[in-house]
Amino acid sequence: MRVEARVAAVNPNVQAFFDQPTNNATYVVSDPGGRRCAIIDSVLDFDPASGRTRTTAADRVIDYVRSQGLNVEWVLETHVHADHLTAAPYIKEKLGGRTAIGAHVAEVQAYFGHVFNAGPDFAADGSQFDHLFRDGEIFRIGGIDARAIHTPGHTPACMVYLIGDALFTGDTLFMPDSGTARCDFPGGSARQLYRSIQKVLALPPETRVFVNHDYGADGKRSMAWETTIAAQRAGNIHVKDGTSEEDYVAMREKRDATLSMPRLILPSIQVNMRAGQMPPADGNGVRYLKIPLNLL
Repeated sequence: MRVEARVAAVNPNVQAFFDQPTNNATYVVSDPGGRRCAIIDSVLDFDPASGRTRTTAADRVIDYVRSQGLNVEWVLETHVHADHLTAAPYIKEKLGGRTAIGAHVAEVQAYFGHVFNAGPDFAADGSQFDHLFRDGEIFRIGGIDARAIHTPGHTPACMVYLIGDALFTGDTLFMPDSGTARCDFPGGSARQLYRSIQKVLALPPETRVFVNHDYGADGKRSMAWETTIAAQRAGNIHVKDGTSEEDYVAMREKRDATLSMPRLILPSIQVNMRAGQMPPADGNGVRYLKIPLNLL
């Protein structure tokens, strides 16, 4: 009788770092055997009143990576965030790794390059990042298989990353009692997001799901960032099993019409569309962030 050997899948260790001011979770995702890791959705501290930046949140992540003896292979973004500035260039400088985002970032850059009048020197082609992921592209973190999945709807460039048995959803899905992302940003679409989420919910039910934000269900529970595909399908208040596309679109568009703009949307996007680099300095050597009036 022939016996076939089976090799168990390698699943990642996941360490979350929550940044209270921006309500953002940064993740260090590591191969338990190979000491390789990726960092997902890092945060650069920014005070809009003074225009000052700090690296407190990023340094917590860097200290952890060094304490664990990890080597960074990827510094990943799930999308061009509207609620925090990315610390990707700082992390890359300190730890190495390749910066990456979805290839549709060029659509976001084209739109917001015009909004911020970024000028002819701003390339709306994603070249500020080291790598642009195509939908379904396979990559690796040490010995762990990973896949980039394009999930437009919140923004045109949104990606989720399936790393071993762990899915990192960015703003596509929140905890089941918090629902799903807004779709009223430029290029957003509730119909697209519904269809993107259906791709995600078709993953195995035991898949671990790590979300980018949590709000404690309006104070009804403690903050949480990990759930499962099974829990999303059973209980997501916006898109659980049985929710039709038309019902979802009607709900999402009605809800989005009541939402105010994120506090840091204007500084965040003009930095994040540059892969975290600040705009070029003016003739006096000072870098400035622009505030377009009556445009968004």
